[in-house]
Amino acid sequence: MILIMDDRPRQLPHPLVAIIPIMVLIGLLAIVIVLFGSDSLAGGSQTALLMGVAVCVTISMACYHVPWKAFERQMARTMSGIFVTLMILLAVGMLSGSWMISGVVPTLIYYGVQILSPRFFLVSACLICSLVSLLSGSSWTTIATIGVALLAIGQALGISEAWTAGAIISGAYFGDKMSPLSDTTILASSSTGVDIFVHIRYMMHTTVPALTLSLIIFLIAGLGFGADGTLHIEQYTHGLESTFNISLWTLLVPIATGVLIARKVPSLIVLFASSIMAGIVALILQPHILTQVAGDATLGTAAALTKGLAITYCGATGIDTGFAALNDLVSTGGMAGMLNTIWLIICAMCFGAAMVASGMIESITRVIIRFIRTRFTLVGSTVATGLLLNLTTGDQFISIVLGADMFREVYDQEGYERRLLSRTTEDAVTVTSVLVPWNTCGMTQATVLGVPTLTYLPYCFFNMLCPLMTLLVAALGWRIKHNTPQSSTEACVQN
Repeated sequence: MILIMDDRPRQLPHPLVAIIPIMVLIGLLAIVIVLFGSDSLAGGSQTALLMGVAVCVTISMACYHVPWKAFERQMARTMSGIFVTLMILLAVGMLSGSWMISGVVPTLIYYGVQILSPRFFLVSACLICSLVSLLSGSSWTTIATIGVALLAIGQALGISEAWTAGAIISGAYFGDKMSPLSDTTILASSSTGVDIFVHIRYMMHTTVPALTLSLIIFLIAGLGFGADGTLHIEQYTHGLESTFNISLWTLLVPIATGVLIARKVPSLIVLFASSIMAGIVALILQPHILTQVAGDATLGTAAALTKGLAITYCGATGIDTGFAALNDLVSTGGMAGMLNTIWLIICAMCFGAAMVASGMIESITRVIIRFIRTRFTLVGSTVATGLLLNLTTGDQFISIVLGADMFREVYDQEGYERRLLSRTTEDAVTVTSVLVPWNTCGMTQATVLGVPTLTYLPYCFFNMLCPLMTLLVAALGWRIKHNTPQSSTEACVQN
């Protein structure tokens, strides 16, 4: 986020005044969560953010004589800075729809569920959810579809629902955290000014060890279990192969996408190109699916395929597989499904811009800086703040934006790379949101799985290990570069 020094108020607000908009926001979000529950992202949270903007602007203009033009300029700079991010989110919507309808994701699920073994159920469940979430970029979708089926299989095998839920959530949030399709991954990288693929590669230093340790725990815990759980697997495989043309040729799309990523092609180009490739595969291998999506029997073949592909890219799709749980899994939202996230980001960025233009963020960060003496205390403060924001705001998206706004200048001033901030933010916020009973993530997953948050919490090993792993890496200094500290002005201009 670019900041011009002339836009700052001559007198910084007192820290106790600076936290007023945040406290108002927290209070409003609490009300929104109580009233709307898991639907709070459909408008309630956005309204709360705009109310927070109003409080910040009112205090600043009335008490510190900050001109309205300062807020306008900062919001304009912020919006211009996230334009590409918003386009990426739309491309993600295109990709999620086209990968599903083309048969890419169904093929991977078809072969993935067949690796399930009663003795290795927990580790298999974690791996399958990791794969599905990595491909879809959504932990919520993964848990609400294949996660529910896996929970039923686990119950049939006599495995504790808490253990099964822990394995499902651990895997789903690994994919959510590491997928370039994930809105939290995109938000964390864009909020800190880090390229998304640089962000993902740097997260591997903490995320892969955390997942590896989790898989070892699930492997050891699951060795004593054994039963016949093939019924659900057969329902999935039968439903997929009777609906889609399951073919290994579809895997050329993710392979080609991986090549583009490895060659460091810009994110927006990668996502758009992959969507086009998946669309071509859909036309070749899944014409019957596109015709079903078009939903108009009066159209000719060419027109039906064209309409079906257009709907796949931009709108919601639903396919009847004959298996209700599978129907939910293969449904997609297209670009339209990303609009609530885009709306939330715009409102969150307005709140962040108002806090910056008013000088309130700087006032708060100056207090934090006083307690930072080492690399470990810097990362530790970021982790603690992320956890606190998850507990108080009740939403991971808002926590990511606020955390990035609070620490961006601190990392610049201390001479640490922005990718360290983006990684720490995800390690502290994204994976722990599901562990908070009143957070939108915690409420949603507890409701979907039918397992209380505090019941599955002790078994979400990946989610608990990520913040600990980022602290360990910070203490060791592994792959953390420290440059000559910059002044906040230089850091802001460069970024």
